[in-house]
Amino acid sequence: MAEEGPEDWADRHVARWRDHWIDVSFDDDVEAIVVRIGRLREYLRSTKRVALEQVGLQDFEYDTLHHLMIRDTPGQASPSALAADLGISGAGMTGRLDTLEKAGWIQRRASADDRRRVDVEVTKAGIEVWRRAMALRGRAEDDLAAALTPDERTTLAALLKKLTLATEDS
Repeated sequence: MAEEGPEDWADRHVARWRDHWIDVSFDDDVEAIVVRIGRLREYLRSTKRVALEQVGLQDFEYDTLHHLMIRDTPGQASPSALAADLGISGAGMTGRLDTLEKAGWIQRRASADDRRRVDVEVTKAGIEVWRRAMALRGRAEDDLAAALTPDERTTLAALLKKLTLATEDS
């Protein structure tokens, strides 16, 4: 295993587990990569949780607003398209939209194309609360990435893209 700098949690984890796999192939680097990605994921989850608490959003509220805002039609979607994006049922989507509408973060409107259909639109208040949460998350992400030089960030982004593409191919 390539060692650089001080020992971290993943190094200690690999050292503890290495001898448990006498009869199974155990690659120190693969284990360290997977463990470090998992630790970073937990760190990012934690910073997200803190950001949402600071702006008064629940996780499902943020996720719904986020999926509305990052669409090809930012801030607008049909409930069924949004439910598909989020991987939830229509009933689950209705409950989420009820909560967001009650908070004043979205509104439902009759579709301009078909008055029988309803479209969801983020309100100004919804955009503002989502942007506040995004700014807090962004600062935490920037602070994390500050541990790397610009060249290291570029290299890491390329390596992670390679791993991501491998998951998309399978």
